[in-house]
Amino acid sequence: MAGLKYMSGFGNEFASEDPRCPGSLPEGQNNPQVCPYGLYAEQLSGSAFTCPRSANKRSWLYRILPAVRHKPFTPMSCGDLTENWNEVEPDPNQLRWKPFNIPKSSEKKVDFISGLHTVCGAGDSKSRNGIGIHMYTCNTSMIDRCFQNADGDFLIVPQQGEILITTEFGKMMVEPNEICVIQQGMRFSVDVFGETRGYILEVFGAHFELPDLGPIGANGLANPRDFQTPVAWYEDRTVATGYTVVNKYQGKLFSCQQDFSPFNVVAWHGNYTPCKYNLENFMVINCVAFDHADPSIFTVLTAKSTRPGVAIADFVIFPPRWGVADHTFRPPYYHRNCMSEFMGLIKGHYEAKEGGFQPGGASLHSIMTPHGPDFDCFEKNSTAVLKPERVAEGTMAFMFESSFSMAVTKWGLDTCHRLDKSYYKCWEALKSHFNPNWKPSSK
Repeated sequence: MAGLKYMSGFGNEFASEDPRCPGSLPEGQNNPQVCPYGLYAEQLSGSAFTCPRSANKRSWLYRILPAVRHKPFTPMSCGDLTENWNEVEPDPNQLRWKPFNIPKSSEKKVDFISGLHTVCGAGDSKSRNGIGIHMYTCNTSMIDRCFQNADGDFLIVPQQGEILITTEFGKMMVEPNEICVIQQGMRFSVDVFGETRGYILEVFGAHFELPDLGPIGANGLANPRDFQTPVAWYEDRTVATGYTVVNKYQGKLFSCQQDFSPFNVVAWHGNYTPCKYNLENFMVINCVAFDHADPSIFTVLTAKSTRPGVAIADFVIFPPRWGVADHTFRPPYYHRNCMSEFMGLIKGHYEAKEGGFQPGGASLHSIMTPHGPDFDCFEKNSTAVLKPERVAEGTMAFMFESSFSMAVTKWGLDTCHRLDKSYYKCWEALKSHFNPNWKPSSK
């Protein structure tokens, strides 16, 4: 969207004020007796007050009216959004979904909130430990209502259609091949411009951060300067018919009414903010000699658990890159994993399965469920002439990887009617190449 401005950096101490109100940020203190322009000061805390300074997250908002001025919250329909992981019996099979259907606007108007569908997840928002994976499929903008997630952070991956996200911190336009993070408690509204679809990774109890680089060094993967945080923007708008705030709390949805827009923050400062990132800016690390490096080298963001090196969830991408490994089977290897792997496809064709895995669809390979290249991929790449080649050109696949053993919802297994029940057949043609008489070639 023309005219939108952003600030560069990840986890920075930012400060922003709407240029219509110069000097609206208090000088030298957070909570003056009287704020400039007669604003209210409100702190939004994303961590406990006593967290170490390096992990302490909070922002100060200077707003026309405080968030507390609203009518009581009352329960509302959750639709297909759920935290009930026991709706159906566990299914350890390899699962793949065809592209999820987007409702036609000519048949039914569906906005971002109404279009949320939980596919799988684990853990518990009450104990602040777990994840949820959702799809959003919608066709109309949110009118006079916003969403707040009291349970955790949303990492949003648009797949079809750009989304204009208005937050208390400002506006972000997020297009396919970009992602955004809306952290716990931040109110936002989504405008769409046609039939729209995407993926959401929700984490409870941790915030997304950049992965440690270790011996990679100071630079590489997703560089902090490429993340963009919106600048302050406000509207002083009375809504006589009522503005609805939808709150996701303990896995359920609640709504309340107020008579003003919540996007009335004239200025703010802090390090607890929404942000967006263009996946094209990812600096890819890859093998340049032999063998297939583990996909952790493609981690964009991670939500760490309390166990060192083990994530509640990682967001991993498989971007365009060069493949140059010698005497190596270059596609992903066959694998059984102690982590759960949920994959989606933004565009193009995933290298290990060029047939049935389609943009807007998904797959789930649960803990210790075998997976890997299909028959065609194995046969082709076992005999291919190994020369430098571009891999995944025009493609962007991604993975939500989690240490949780995720349960699939009834919507994911049944109601969505998109489960590909023939998925297992892509491995059926794999045959034995074992030769007991094989001898090493003489050098």
